[in-house]
Amino acid sequence: MANRFQQAMRLMRNHDAQTQEDGFHQLRPYAAQHLDELITEFNNETAHGLRCWLLELIGEAHSEQALPVLVEQLHGDDESLRSWAVRGLEKLDIRPARRHIHQARATGLIP
Repeated sequence: MANRFQQAMRLMRNHDAQTQEDGFHQLRPYAAQHLDELITEFNNETAHGLRCWLLELIGEAHSEQALPVLVEQLHGDDESLRSWAVRGLEKLDIRPARRHIHQARATGLIP
């Protein structure tokens, strides 16, 4: 399984846009199985586009374990990451996630 994750990450880092998409879509169905690795990659990644994809995959995992990462990005300065955090929190659909979204809307952080 780790091999699948590493292969998908190699594809996502490729210079060819279609190859990057292929890597993303290879990993998407297995996001929950690789959540720890996704979080580690997200925290270490510097490329903005790849960080957005990684955060999207973290949200796709539908795991409470993703909550701290998603909440941190919800309150971050990067609007793209904030948008993916909101989507991930909405998909998570648990009381704490809904509360964070509600608070962010009430304070005007998100529409």
